[in-house]
Amino acid sequence: MLNQNAKYDQRFLDKIEPKFEFSDRPINRLKIITENSLQNETAKEDGILRLKKKINSIKDCNLKNNSKNLVMGDGDINSPIMLIGEAPDEKEDLEAKTFCGDVGVLLNKMLLAINIKKEKVYSTYSINFRPPNDRKPTTQEIKRYSVFLKEHISIINPKILVLMGSTAMEAVTGLNNQISNERGDWKEIIIGNRTIPVIITFNPSYLIRYPDKKRFSWEDLKKIRKKVEELNIII
Repeated sequence: MLNQNAKYDQRFLDKIEPKFEFSDRPINRLKIITENSLQNETAKEDGILRLKKKINSIKDCNLKNNSKNLVMGDGDINSPIMLIGEAPDEKEDLEAKTFCGDVGVLLNKMLLAINIKKEKVYSTYSINFRPPNDRKPTTQEIKRYSVFLKEHISIINPKILVLMGSTAMEAVTGLNNQISNERGDWKEIIIGNRTIPVIITFNPSYLIRYPDKKRFSWEDLKKIRKKVEELNIII
């Protein structure tokens, strides 16, 4: 009786789906996931390479002309968390990396305080070239580079954006208010066809100059940790 039922089931499946095939082999779902991850990572790397060439092709830019390197970004390209700082300083310009020296040390401590390692996030800058004498970028410069920054965000496709400093705030949200009035509250921005939660906080370089502001930064960090848990993000 069981064999007859099995034959009937097979005939029924053949009737509704002639190309349906049975296999005794188990599906290697891990292999499929790994292959998809590799394809996704390759697509991101290609996208960043194209964006880097696009930024390097900028003409008549004082920032580019006064810099030694283009600082694109580093960390985990597949991270669900993207940190955006303001602009490279002298050390970061020389090394072509984000958040170097004392600033990097402080950022590492800040992230570790909420059980996140810096290498597990992806970090970049609002401006990819060092401003002369490490001055604050102008509104015109911020607007010019915000086009590239938003494309950068689309490529990384994070689940959370952390904007560190007023330049990052202005570049992504368009706000140019006092950062103390905007920090610590979750906002949402639309990049492409995605809505991404965003939090604004102080840049580590600012905290080095004004250590009394660290208590506010700690409140922001706890909110980031809470959001990570709410979204079930594994990092």
